[in-house]
This record gives sequence, C-alpha cells and structure tokens, in this order.
Amino acid sequence: MWEGEPVPSLRIIGPGRAGGALAGALSRVGWTIESPLRRGEDVRAAAVGVDVVVVATPDAQIAAIAGAVEPADAVLVHLAGSLGLDVLAPHDRRGAVHPLLSLPNAELGADRLLAGGWFAVAGDPVAEQIVTALGGRSVAVADADRAIYHAAACVAANHVVALLGQVERLAALAGVPLEAFLELTAGSVANVGALGPADALTGPAARGDLATIERHRAALPPAELPLYDALVVAARDLASTGTADPAGRVR
Repeated sequence: MWEGEPVPSLRIIGPGRAGGALAGALSRVGWTIESPLRRGEDVRAAAVGVDVVVVATPDAQIAAIAGAVEPADAVLVHLAGSLGLDVLAPHDRRGAVHPLLSLPNAELGADRLLAGGWFAVAGDPVAEQIVTALGGRSVAVADADRAIYHAAACVAANHVVALLGQVERLAALAGVPLEAFLELTAGSVANVGALGPADALTGPAARGDLATIERHRAALPPAELPLYDALVVAARDLASTGTADPAGRVR
C-alpha cells in the first residue's frame, strides 16, 4: 500500500475520544501506530518517520497545531466535520476524514469505526484509504459544503438527543420513564430509513389534527412550548410539501 513499507504508519496529535478511537481501530487492522503527542508536547517533528499525521485536537486548535508541525513527507489529516483543508496549511498533502458516528470513548469508538459506518472525506487519497481500511463507506464533501454538512450531522445526533431530553421531561410529568419511549423513537428512525422522512411522518401534525395539538399545548409547561411549537411547524411543513422549509413557514 505504501512504497517501502509493508503497512502504513500513523501518529495522532491529540489522542482523545476521536483520536484514540481512530488509533485503536487502525491498529486492529494492521496499521502501525506511533506514540501519540498530547497537549503541551512539542509537535514540530510529528511528521517525521510516519506516513500520516492525524490532528485530532479541538477544531479551534487545528490550524495552530498544523502550522507548528514542520512539513515532511507525511500526509496531514484532520477529523473535523465543519472545517476545510485550508486549516492544514502549509502542508502540501492534506486530507479530512470525519466519521458520521458517535465516539463516546476510545474503546467503544474503535468498535464503531470498524462497524461499516459513513465517513465524509476530502483531499489526499489517504483519506479514502483510511476509510477503506476501516471497512467504512465514504462520501466526498467539498470545503464549501462542509459547514452545512456538519450542521446536518449535528441535527442528526445532538439535536435528536436534545429532543429526547424534552421527551424525558414531559414523560416524567406523566410518571412514565424515558425508556418506555425509546422503541418508538427507534421505530421512527427505522421508518425514515425505509421510507424517507415525508412518508415516515405520523401523528397529529401530519394528519392536520389541530384539536389534539391544542390539547398538547394546553398541558405543556410554558417553558416547553417554543420547542414543541417549532417542531409542529416543521412537521406540518414536511407533511404538506415533503421537504422542510428553511424559513420555518407552513406552506
């Protein structure tokens, strides 16, 4: 795969949840993982003697770290979903690999990285080679599209979790545990996968049952109404058009 070496070698800068998970996963499939560099350590020679350097620091630190690494033959790669390749200047060979996965810790994250998930890639072919080694599926996302792509990823993960926080709060008022609703959520997600969002949508907003919606609103604590109301608008719009209206209008 790499001229002069039987397997690729890689060094992580910032071996936290994402960096540690990637190192663990690639180690399991035969890559050579060199000693990582942690916060406060000298990174100037990080690209010497390895094929790939992965900058897995918080997004705000990537440009500074990349700028401090002295250019060598290694490809510099970051894991940030919303950033382009410009943050890896002045290195000529640059890549991006963003896993569309939740990586809660290094060990569980390594398992998930090897489970055949999706990755957004850009830049040097090494990004695609990393995904192939992990057994994943890749989609190329250009620099100009990365912010909107990452926004979609945040909605798919973080915002769904925030919504389940509201489910937990409302369910508690009725004396019902959150766990009772999780199969309902999982089934809805499965329906989206099978049918698409518009055809998977059910409930009072989808069928235009305004009386039920008003009963909900009368029962909800005032602090819960803004989120509920916003999602009713989104659901009614999806039901009527098949797509979400970016302005949040019911059409």
